Amino acid sequence: MNNYFSPSADRNKKAILGALKPELSAGQLVLEIGSGTGQHASYFASSMPEIFWQPTELESNIAAINSWRAEQPTENFRKPLILDVDSFPWSITNADVCYTCNTLHIISITSINSLFKGCSAALKSAGKLCVYGPFSIDDQHSSQSNIEFDQQLRLSDPAKGVRDLTKLDSMAQQHEFKPCRYTAMPANNLFVVWELLSG
Repeated sequence: MNNYFSPSADRNKKAILGALKPELSAGQLVLEIGSGTGQHASYFASSMPEIFWQPTELESNIAAINSWRAEQPTENFRKPLILDVDSFPWSITNADVCYTCNTLHIISITSINSLFKGCSAALKSAGKLCVYGPFSIDDQHSSQSNIEFDQQLRLSDPAKGVRDLTKLDSMAQQHEFKPCRYTAMPANNLFVVWELLSG
């Protein structure tokens, strides 16, 4: 087993692939923001050889992604790029789709705004931002477990927390994204898609 292994990433990869694949077309470039261990990048690149997968992470986490690339040295699994969402400009301006998993509840609202701003600039016309994770809607959580998770996050760091899609829609629209659509996923998570207004 790879030394950089996340059990949660392994559990949710098949469900996310099922939701993500219909959003993509052959030849497209996906910019993954916050690739973590690199497991999703490895799995999705191998499952969709017609899609080019560009992982990104903070510099301290690049080694993990490279370890997965070493196990799967395929052309469509690209070398990871260093990316801090709050540092502009981002180094990519030609992505077809941006994707991020389980990140919005662990970064600050300021950084989420940076993420929307960066994705808007990184995406081509008709681009999409796809996000997986826990969310509330109109301040209503989907389960007791999400309420408890939100409380735990905020106790550990007041800047963290399960985000509300209604509020995120308002932020997204400031960066030229349409209001989101979403699909219910296992473990009380959602797969959320924002599309650029230009699309």
